[in-house]
Amino acid sequence: MKKIALLISTCAALIGANITHAGYDQHERFNEFAKELEAEHGIKPEQAKAWLEKAERLESVLTAISRPAEKTKTWADYRKIFLTEKRIEQGKQFLKDNAKLLEKAEQEFGVPKEIIGAIIGVETFYGQRQGNYRVLDSLSTLAFDYPKRSLFWRELKEFFVMSQEQGVDPGDIKGSYAGAMGYGQFIPSSYRYYAIDYDGDGKKDLWTNKADAIGSVANYFKRHGWEQGQAVTQRVRVKGNEYEDAVNDRLKPKWKASELKALGVIPTEDVADDASATLVKLMGENGAEFWLGNHNFYVITRYNHSRMYAMAVYQLSQAIK
Repeated sequence: MKKIALLISTCAALIGANITHAGYDQHERFNEFAKELEAEHGIKPEQAKAWLEKAERLESVLTAISRPAEKTKTWADYRKIFLTEKRIEQGKQFLKDNAKLLEKAEQEFGVPKEIIGAIIGVETFYGQRQGNYRVLDSLSTLAFDYPKRSLFWRELKEFFVMSQEQGVDPGDIKGSYAGAMGYGQFIPSSYRYYAIDYDGDGKKDLWTNKADAIGSVANYFKRHGWEQGQAVTQRVRVKGNEYEDAVNDRLKPKWKASELKALGVIPTEDVADDASATLVKLMGENGAEFWLGNHNFYVITRYNHSRMYAMAVYQLSQAIK
């Protein structure tokens, strides 16, 4: 019996050893990260170690980032996620409940209140779904163990700086699998550079403060070149096949509307010949849809580099206003 007990005890110890987590302070690239963090932001390696020894590798993060909806779904399927009756109804209520704040932001930043509301609606269902991942875990996993790590390597450093600036514990912050946070799902660098204290309380709180969240989204769009009073997109028709070279060629407009017209693109609304534009093709429920993307359509893609995302934001904005 003693031998059996000893065997069980030994096996349990081995199993425990196998599941014991070694923090990211033990990663082979920790010293490189810590040196950069100190050189760039003055945060000592001892502090980085204290934070990263608590960070856990999350396989679910690596799985999620390998199959984002923007790259795995058609527009027909993607649209169904965001243009639901419930999201539209709650969007209208969000605009009503926050009318004064939204109108103030629209006047100060030139961004329509329905666009601000639609961003928050698409990102977090108006603040209700801000993410359940510890940002410390998700960003550490992506920074150290994701092949395309360079962006997240930077964002993890920005996250630690942001945490100090905002006076929060990095281990307490929740967000998305990609490290986005708050009502508008700002990644750490965006939080640092575009978040604003919109109610004057001395804090930039995008997790619980609607005023700061609304003002920060509006500020983000203004800083990225939103053109007040200008169109976003319109449905177009096409003829012939010369237009095909212009379809989804890049997000930033390189064509003039007159050039697209010459290629067989037929607008359904007035558009100036010298207006910058892109030709967007999406696969909807009834087949191919063609849209003329104006400069403001491009600005929406600065938030998320996806044509489907920009279209979802635009269509939700039109449904809730």
